[in-house]
Amino acid sequence: MSKLTGWWRNRSSAAKVELYTRWSFHFFVLLEALAVFLGLAPEGPGPVTGALLLPLCAQIALCGVVSSRALDRVLGRRESPVRLAVALVALTTALTVAVLVLRSFGAISHAGVAPTLAVNMVAFASGSLTLTLTRVRHMLCLAPAAGAGAAAVALAVGSPVGEAAGYGVGILLSCGLLVLASGFSSWLLKTVYELDRARELQAQLAVAEERLRFGRDLHDVMGRNLAVIALKSELAVQLARRERPEAVDQMIEVQRIARESQREVRDVVRGYREADLTVELEGARGVLSAAGMDCRVEVQAGGELRPEVQSALGWVVREATTNVLRHGDARSCVIRLTAPDSGALTLVVENDGAPEVPAGPPGSGLAGLRERLAALDGTLEAGPVDGGRFRLLARIPGGRLRGLEARA
Repeated sequence: MSKLTGWWRNRSSAAKVELYTRWSFHFFVLLEALAVFLGLAPEGPGPVTGALLLPLCAQIALCGVVSSRALDRVLGRRESPVRLAVALVALTTALTVAVLVLRSFGAISHAGVAPTLAVNMVAFASGSLTLTLTRVRHMLCLAPAAGAGAAAVALAVGSPVGEAAGYGVGILLSCGLLVLASGFSSWLLKTVYELDRARELQAQLAVAEERLRFGRDLHDVMGRNLAVIALKSELAVQLARRERPEAVDQMIEVQRIARESQREVRDVVRGYREADLTVELEGARGVLSAAGMDCRVEVQAGGELRPEVQSALGWVVREATTNVLRHGDARSCVIRLTAPDSGALTLVVENDGAPEVPAGPPGSGLAGLRERLAALDGTLEAGPVDGGRFRLLARIPGGRLRGLEARA
C-alpha cells in the first residue's frame, strides 16, 4: 500500500495542489463529453448526429488542451496559449450557431438536444478560457458575454423570445459557475506556489544574513589590526633603510598584533561555529510555528549541560529544523530533550509528512552531526518511523555538568 500511495505522499503541498487542479480539469473534459453524448442520444443515429459528432469531439479535446497549457501559463512555465484559445472560441461559436440553426430549421427534432449541447459547450469552453486570462474583470465578463451572444444568435435564427431568453439565462448561469471555479483554482494554484517559493526564499535569506553577520564581525576584528600592521610595517621599512634600531621594535609590535589578530579570528570563528542549545530550541519553535506547523518543545528533567554538549545538541536542533522546513510536508513537530540524573542525554526531533523516498542524494548535514557527536561518544539515528513520521535521535552519555532543578 505504501508504494501505491508514495507517489502522492512524496509530493510537496504545492505539487499536490497542482496535481489535484490538473486532474479536476481533466475530469471537466470527461463531464463535458458525457453531457454532450447524453445530449445527442435522444436524437438517435442520423446524418445530423454524425455530422456534429466529430466537431464536438474536437471541441472537447481542445478544451482539455487549453486548460493544460493555461495552467502552465499560470505557473510561469510557458506563454499563454493565445492561438489555441482563439481556435477554441471560434470552434465553440461555430458549433453553437450550427446547433441553434439546425434546431430552428427542424433538423434537430428533439427539443432538449440543442439547449444541452449549447449550454455545455459554451460553459466548459468558458472555464478553459478563464485560465488564459490574467485580469479578474475580463474573467467576469465571460459569462454575461456568452449568455448575451447565445440569446442574440437564437433570436437571429428565428427562435421565440422565450426560448432565446432561456438560452441566455442557462448559459449565463452555467458559465458563471465554471468561470468562478476556474478563476479560483487558478488563483489558489498560483498562491500556493508563491508561498512555497517564499518559504525557500526565507531560508536562503536566513543563510545570507548569517553570512553577512560573520563577514561584518570578521571585518570589525581584522580591519583595524591589518591597518595598524600595514602602517607599522611601512615605518619599520623606513627605519631599516636608515639603519635605525627602532625598526626591530616596530617589527616586534607587528608580530604581537598579528598574534592578537589570530586569536581574535579564532574567537569569531568559535562563536560562529558554536550553537547555544536554549537559543536554538526557541529559534526552532519560532521558525516552525511561523511556517504553519504545530511545534512543541519539551525539556524533561533538565540539568546544566557541559558547554561542548550544549553546542553539539544545538547543532542537532539547527540541522533538524532545516531538514523539517526543506524536506517533506510537515504539519507537526516535536522536539524533546531528556536529561535524566543518570544515563545518556537524548534529544528527539520527530515530525510528520516525511517522504518515504528521499528527493535527492543524501547531504552532508547528518554526517557532520555524527562527527560532532562522536567526539563526545554520542550517536545519531535518523530515519522514518511508523505513521509516516521521521525521527532524529541523538544520544550523549554523561553530558551534565551538575544537577539543577527539573523543569518542563
